[in-house]
Amino acid sequence: MRLFVALLVGSAMLTKPFAQTSLKQIVKSGPDLGLPFSPAVKAGGLIYVSGTVAVDTSGHIVAGDIRAQTTRTLENLAATLKAAGSSMANVASATVYLKNAADFAGMNDVYRTYWPKDPPARTTVAAPLALPEALVEISLVAISDGGERIVVRPGNWIQSPNPYSYGIKTGNTLFLAGLVSRNGKDNSIVQGDITAQTKTVLDNGAAILGAAGMSFNDVVSARVFVTDVEKFQQMNAAYKTYFPANPPARATVKAALMGPDYQVEITMVAVKDPGRTTITTPNADGTPGTPSSAPLSSAIRAGNRLYVSGLLGNMPTNKGDVTAQTAETLSRIGRTLTAGGFNWADVVEGVVYLPQIARFAEMNAAYRQVFARDFPARTTVGAGLMSPDGLVEIMVLAAK
Repeated sequence: MRLFVALLVGSAMLTKPFAQTSLKQIVKSGPDLGLPFSPAVKAGGLIYVSGTVAVDTSGHIVAGDIRAQTTRTLENLAATLKAAGSSMANVASATVYLKNAADFAGMNDVYRTYWPKDPPARTTVAAPLALPEALVEISLVAISDGGERIVVRPGNWIQSPNPYSYGIKTGNTLFLAGLVSRNGKDNSIVQGDITAQTKTVLDNGAAILGAAGMSFNDVVSARVFVTDVEKFQQMNAAYKTYFPANPPARATVKAALMGPDYQVEITMVAVKDPGRTTITTPNADGTPGTPSSAPLSSAIRAGNRLYVSGLLGNMPTNKGDVTAQTAETLSRIGRTLTAGGFNWADVVEGVVYLPQIARFAEMNAAYRQVFARDFPARTTVGAGLMSPDGLVEIMVLAAK
């Protein structure tokens, strides 16, 4: 099947589909397989492309190794972008999910041929995929034809030897690559525990932000990948020193990284907007919610976009029930959207993290109760959560 795989979005009203009033444009590409996500969604000059795998025109995974699958996946992405009025040259950000970390070099060999110059910012992690035959899945954010695309690199850094840019800026928005503990000046690995590595990563982030005329005050969204859940709090302690007030929306999950020396990888999005607003998820009874004790905001509104943190829905009453936890997660997302001045029809893209990827259908059962048609782009991958009882985490983006 065409795996433009998984994200989710929520609603306080899970029993009725929303009335579609958004100005977002659904991009059609390839056969309609009846899956609850769109190949891509276009909104506000950006194109959000779902997690895509190496399927043929009949929806079956093509035969072959990582090189063959990467080639087909990128061809599918190119076709989707063409249908959206864009191209691979306009991609700002890419996220690559590999079934096996050992396939990194083979994927890279093919990937670099599609961007011989000025490649997009990129994050690469290893995670179980929803289709067991798939070896690679890639999601993209691209700029519409004619839009601004500026490569950002600190002046004293070398160009990355791997096919990615450290940052791509379009308008007031900067997409940063997934950053690991390396020295940008010579690309050498910076050794250390997860505390030291988190500081190195965020110091590197500060340099990229500075090269774009931005700072940590402009970061609206972050995704953190750690290799060991037991080291989550150590990462958090270092992370919070960089965001002492009004931290960005964030999701943190466990995934394998592209080298045995790395313990943490962080990717961020920054928006230069003086009207940036922090949103806290209201309680179910409508009363004001309590800000998280973790260094993250429920959501950040910047201009016409709302960046919602990865939210969970595990409670004592739904322990072990993926469908019920998904429904509760969506309810919390729905309240967050409303508090930010958005609704379900505005959701354009998201990511669903499932510790047990085999329970994909159980998650989808609750998801389908929220969307009847015109689905957002979506990516769903297997990843460990920081809550031991959590069975699903969903991060979304809404745009007017």
